[in-house]
Amino acid sequence: MKGLPLAYILRNLWVRRVTTLLTALGMALVVYVFATVLMMSEGIRATLVATGQADNVIILRKGAGAEINSAVGRDQAGTIETLPGIASDALGRTMVSREPVVLINLPKRGSGKPSNVTVRGTSAVGGELRPQVRIGEGRMFRPGTSEIVAGSAVAAGFQGVGLGQTLRFAGRDWLVVGVLDAGRSGFDSEIWGDGEQMLQAFRRNAYSTVVLRLADAEGFEHIRKALEEDPRLSLEAKPERVFYAEQSEALATFIRLLGTALAVIFSIGAVVGAMITMFAAVAARTAEIGTLRALGFRRGAVLLAFLGESLLLAALGGVLGLAGASAMQAVDISTTNFQTFAELAFRFVLTPSIALQSMAFALAMGVVGGFVPAWRAARLEIAECLRAA
Repeated sequence: MKGLPLAYILRNLWVRRVTTLLTALGMALVVYVFATVLMMSEGIRATLVATGQADNVIILRKGAGAEINSAVGRDQAGTIETLPGIASDALGRTMVSREPVVLINLPKRGSGKPSNVTVRGTSAVGGELRPQVRIGEGRMFRPGTSEIVAGSAVAAGFQGVGLGQTLRFAGRDWLVVGVLDAGRSGFDSEIWGDGEQMLQAFRRNAYSTVVLRLADAEGFEHIRKALEEDPRLSLEAKPERVFYAEQSEALATFIRLLGTALAVIFSIGAVVGAMITMFAAVAARTAEIGTLRALGFRRGAVLLAFLGESLLLAALGGVLGLAGASAMQAVDISTTNFQTFAELAFRFVLTPSIALQSMAFALAMGVVGGFVPAWRAARLEIAECLRAA
């Protein structure tokens, strides 16, 4: 079957360039929404996954789901530290960190609206367990003092958490002596202080979690089995990356489903717009279609030509929508994590997979919006077309 050249399709789009651009912009808006939602979901997932280390294990109460819901007693923590397979640092210290995790309420900069912030009690070993975390400004807190360091997102987004400021919570005044640069991980959204001081201030007699580093990759199964077999412990161990990936799942899935639903609703308008544009093109070119048929071009060639126009419109809309969405990568935003009920700062992330999904979504709109007009054009009879001329 002889087909119509691509130059013919492009010429027809150029002749109707104003209509072409407006239709493409409508599709671009839908693709922008679709891609941005996927980027938001991926940004949340990437932020929380980057929080965990491959050779770290987090231990919490069975069924806790999140650190704030967990409790690990002092005796239990002591038992964990005696388990085999735990790494030691250069000073010979066991790489184990006992950590209380609580939520406090702080006013946001600008709006003054209160929001939850995670406060983590940790230690020098806890810092070693997170090599992606470093001090961006100031210094680390001193053990045994009421000093704290704030994640960069907390310092930038909340009142009274700047370097050198004093923050009051848990009945104490805490001096901010440093700002953490956590490499865009979840720790950027936390406040850190001495673990034992946090326990005293919040009047708690149990830690939230225990974090440890494995001496080797096979050590995880030994630790997991030891916890399961000890009747004194009602605890479970998870690889740290797996734990934080699970933390991201509920929020990321909700955003992805909600955003996809909105994009589908918006796409109905874009598809109708593309359909109207293509029907108008068919009506305006009835004589031209008849001439093409008289020159020997078959119905299939006409159908593919008009469908090709719709697909090119959609492709243009997809590229424009992706271009707009890619600019969102420079934007930092925050939201409430469903698992912890605390503020989480993250950045939009555009991946090749999201780009392909967005272009596929755009082309799908092009097919749906262009097929019926293309079919109509292909079904026109030669005599009918020439009479219309």
